[in-house]
Amino acid sequence: MGPKLFLSVVYNIGIFICLYIVYWGYTHKQYASLIGALFVAVMFVILKIRLLKQVRATERPVKK
Repeated sequence: MGPKLFLSVVYNIGIFICLYIVYWGYTHKQYASLIGALFVAVMFVILKIRLLKQVRATERPVKK
């Protein structure tokens, strides 16, 4: 579970950095870097969703 937590943190940091680059690219009219960072951010989001689905699948239901 530890490596998945670390991977989740890395994905979050990558998403935030990419969103900052998108903002910077938009304000400085650097559209090539904007599109590249947007693509990478979308890939990070997709990977993060897949990781969350894997973690939820490994959880055991609580018996009452």
